[in-house]
Amino acid sequence: MPTAADTTITPAEDGSGPATPTPEPAQEPTQEPESEQEQVQAGLAERLRAEVGARAPRRVARHRVNEAMIAHWCDAIGDANPAYTDAAHAATTVHGGLVAPPAMLDVWDRHGLLERREADDPRARVIATLEQAGFISVVAVNAELEIHRYLRPGDLLGNVQTLADVSAEKRTALGVGHFVTSRHRFTDQAGEHVGDLLFRILKFRPGSGQRPPDAAKPNSANASGASSVTTRSGRSGPSGPQGPPDPDPARRPRPAINRDNQFFWDGTRARELRIQRCDGCGALFSPPTARCWHCGGFELGWIVASGRGRLYSHAVVHHPPAPGFRYPLPVGLIELAEGTRVVADLVGCPPAGLRVGMPVELTWVETHPALVDGAADERGPIVLPAFRPAPPPRRTDTLTAPEAAAAVQRSEGPEGREGPEGPERSEGFGGSEAELALWSVPVTATLIVSGAIATRDFQPVHHDRELAVRRGSADIFLNINTSVGLLQRYVSDALGPDLIVRAIRVRLGAPAYPGDHLVFTGRLTSADARTGRVTVTVRATGGLGDHLVGTVEVVLPGGREHDEARAAAAWQSPS
Repeated sequence: MPTAADTTITPAEDGSGPATPTPEPAQEPTQEPESEQEQVQAGLAERLRAEVGARAPRRVARHRVNEAMIAHWCDAIGDANPAYTDAAHAATTVHGGLVAPPAMLDVWDRHGLLERREADDPRARVIATLEQAGFISVVAVNAELEIHRYLRPGDLLGNVQTLADVSAEKRTALGVGHFVTSRHRFTDQAGEHVGDLLFRILKFRPGSGQRPPDAAKPNSANASGASSVTTRSGRSGPSGPQGPPDPDPARRPRPAINRDNQFFWDGTRARELRIQRCDGCGALFSPPTARCWHCGGFELGWIVASGRGRLYSHAVVHHPPAPGFRYPLPVGLIELAEGTRVVADLVGCPPAGLRVGMPVELTWVETHPALVDGAADERGPIVLPAFRPAPPPRRTDTLTAPEAAAAVQRSEGPEGREGPEGPERSEGFGGSEAELALWSVPVTATLIVSGAIATRDFQPVHHDRELAVRRGSADIFLNINTSVGLLQRYVSDALGPDLIVRAIRVRLGAPAYPGDHLVFTGRLTSADARTGRVTVTVRATGGLGDHLVGTVEVVLPGGREHDEARAAAAWQSPS
C-alpha cells in the first residue's frame, strides 16, 4: 500500500483525477461563491501558513547523552558497533572514545512519555490546529540528518526548531491531509553546532483514503517474500479465472499426519526441524519414510537440525495458482549444515535476490489454526518450516576509501553494470563489489515497540493496535527512527565500524507491520579516494512495496577527512 511518502500529485493537484480542462476562449468562466467548506478550508490554510517561518526558543534535553540509553537503542536495533558500547575498543577508533549512534541525534531532546506542547512551539501549534480540524492521524514521511560531530556521553543537547513549511491540503493514499516540515539545529552545552535535521510528517484525516490492507497481507510471500504469519484475514477471496486465489495460509491443504511422520509435525509445533536418521547406518534423510533410504533398515530415529544451511537450488512457482499462497512463490532446496537437503518455502527475499549458495536460516510459518473438526487442538496450530536469507556477517575491519573508489569504478565499467549479469547486479543483491549484501529483517511486534521506546517515540500507533486501526492503519507499524536506525546499522555492518556518518536522508513509503520482512539492499554510488567521502544508496522493501529509500554519506579510512577527524579526536582526548 502506498503511504504518505508517495507525495507525487496527479495533474489535478489533489490526487482525485485528471486535470480540469481549460475553458474554451469564447466562454467566460463564472465566479461561483465559495461554499462554507471552502471558506473553512481557506481560513485553516491561512492560519497554518501564518506560522511558517516561526522559530521556537532553544529547547534543552531533559537528560544528558548517556551510556544506558545508547545501550537500549543498540539492543533494539541490534547494532553491535563497539564504538557505542565498548570503551576500550572505542578508544582505538577514529572517535577516540565512546560515542552515540548518529541516528540518535534527534532522540535526546524528546519529551518522552509525558508529551508537552509548549505555546511558543510553532510546530506544536500547527499540529494542534490540524487536530482540531479533524486531522488527528500522523505518519512520518521524510527525515534528513546531517552530522557535524558525534555526540559523546555527558553532552547536553539543545535544539532550535523552525517551522519550514505547511502544505496545502493534499489527497494521499492514506487520506486527505497536510504535510508539515520543520528544521532543527542541534548544539551542545557549549553552543557548538553538532547536527541538523529536516523532518516532514503528514497529518491526515483517518478514513479519508484508501482502505488499509489486511495486516495479514505482508505475511505471505510477495515482493519481499515475507511469510512469518501471525494473523489471518479470515476472508474468502475469488480464485481461478474470477481472480487471484485467497492467500490466507489457512486455506492451504492440511498435511497428512501419520505414525511415520508424527515426530516431524510434533517437532514443527515445538519449533524444531527434526530430520530422520537411520539408527543402523546413521544416514539422514528427508522427508520421513517407513524405512531407511540407504540401507533399508526399519530402526529409525531423528535429530534436531541447527536450522542453518545454504540454498542448493531454487525455483519460482507461478502456475497453477492455489489458495493459501501468494505468487510468485519462491521454493528452495536447502542443503542443511548437517548434510541432508530439504524442500521448503523461501521467505524474506524477492526472487531476484536469490542466489545459489547463499546462506539461509530457518524460520516458521503458522498456517492452520489449532482446531480439529472445530474443536481446540491442545498441540497448537500447524506450523511449517521455511527459510530466509541469513544475516550477512558484520564486518570487523573497515573498508578504505581507495578500496571503495576502485569498487565503484569497476562496477561502472564493462565488467560491472554492463556485464552478463548486469540487470540483476544493478538491483543491489551483492552481485558486484560495489553492492552490499542483502539483509532480510523480520518485522516483529517486539522490534516495533522496542524501537519506538528506545527512540523515545510514544505515539500510540507504534504500540497500541486498537488505536492504530482506529486511526487508519492495519496494525501497529515501525516508526521512522527505527527505520533510520536499521539503515545506519546496515551500512555500518557492511562497510565496517570505523566509518564516520555525515548524513542520512530517507523517504518513507509503505508501512512495515508485524509479520512482514524488510529486505535491505544497497550500493556504493560514489566514492572519493582523496577525501574519503562515500555515498551509499539503500532501499528497504517490504511486503507492501518500498518501505524506505535513502542515502547515507560516510567518510572512510584512507581519506583526508578521516585522518583529520582522528587527529581532532586525539587532540580533544584527555592525556
